[in-house]
Amino acid sequence: MKVIGIGNALLDVLLRLDGDDVLSEMGVKKGAMDLIDESAMREIQQAQAGLQRSEVPGGSVGNTMRAMARLGAEAGYIGKIGSDEAGKVYEAKTKEAGVNPFFVRTEGISGCSTVLISPDGERTMATFLGPAETLSDGEIPDEVLRRYDCVYMEGYLISNDKLFLPLLKRAKGMGLKVALDLSNFNIVNGFKDLLEEAIPAYVDILFSNESEAGAYTGLAAREALDVISGDVEMAVVTVGKDGALAGGHGKVVHVEALNSHVVDTTGAGDNFAAGFLYGYSVGATLEQSAKLGSLLSANVIDVVGAQIPEGRWEQIKLKVNEILGK
Repeated sequence: MKVIGIGNALLDVLLRLDGDDVLSEMGVKKGAMDLIDESAMREIQQAQAGLQRSEVPGGSVGNTMRAMARLGAEAGYIGKIGSDEAGKVYEAKTKEAGVNPFFVRTEGISGCSTVLISPDGERTMATFLGPAETLSDGEIPDEVLRRYDCVYMEGYLISNDKLFLPLLKRAKGMGLKVALDLSNFNIVNGFKDLLEEAIPAYVDILFSNESEAGAYTGLAAREALDVISGDVEMAVVTVGKDGALAGGHGKVVHVEALNSHVVDTTGAGDNFAAGFLYGYSVGATLEQSAKLGSLLSANVIDVVGAQIPEGRWEQIKLKVNEILGK
């Protein structure tokens, strides 16, 4: 099964914080994702110019597709970028990871997400979407979607009314599976009515963490999974250090977290989704897919950023084959 992701193509600027006081000074809530304009983005980065930093291609779905491709999946990615150097870097890095890209281009600067990493590993994101937020359903040709069997979307796209529902409807009409990540509890709280309409009607696989599942259902993780599983083919609720719950076809599994050493949780959910979707794409069981998700998540939380280090992939692939019984 071939999977194509659709998301906000954003360059990640990762900043390590000495303490959480700076978050209060900026007026942002720890662990949240706040949308900012270009001037605010530059102010934040300039204010933290002395901190350890790195720049990598990001965006939730972009992270997932790159990790899937590294496992050997046929993965594609759709996004919108500017005409600047950041856009060129983003496209080049996407191709380098083995992902088949389809980028809509426009004049101006590309989107950027400033990731503020607290000493305990929690991340707070200040995101300038730039052209990413203007991607519309009409800019994505049918022939691009027809090359794939499943579309994977991030919840951050729900605020884009020219893309989110129109694309869901078109994908289902074309017979594609639809996977969705709820992305952030603020997204769920802000668009709950729309999600309650869209998920049962169009979504086959739903990813969430404990806070997002709670915002959507008003329930604790295990009970939330039961509710969500009634609306979709498969549901996943990650529960941090307690691992993850997955449900589908009347079955519920729990997989343990494989790594307790947390440096930075950036990309943990993105990589879990990559492992799970890879398992799904090769016909793995629900439990095997969840274990693959846990494996990839464990390999990203002990490094800074959403990318698993290059040197780990060969060992990861051996463990993937072990989980799949190859």
